[in-house]
Amino acid sequence: MQSRSKFLDDVSQLMTNAMGVAQGAREEAETAVKSIIDRWLADHDFVTREEFDAVKAMAQKAREENDELKVRLEAIETKRKK
Repeated sequence: MQSRSKFLDDVSQLMTNAMGVAQGAREEAETAVKSIIDRWLADHDFVTREEFDAVKAMAQKAREENDELKVRLEAIETKRKK
């Protein structure tokens, strides 16, 4: 029985080592993929969410100002016609 137990211990140790190697390989692959994606994003000049939100707010404010100016201009033109 002792030799069977030794065999199972060896198989168990081998599996434990294989899982450790697989875990290390997975982490290394994740790091490599993240690096590639970060480099690709940097090369393509994508904007951050904060930059996008700031420009969106500026555009909204400009639209509102344009609407206000349009109303004022129409009021001035109406007065001139009278």
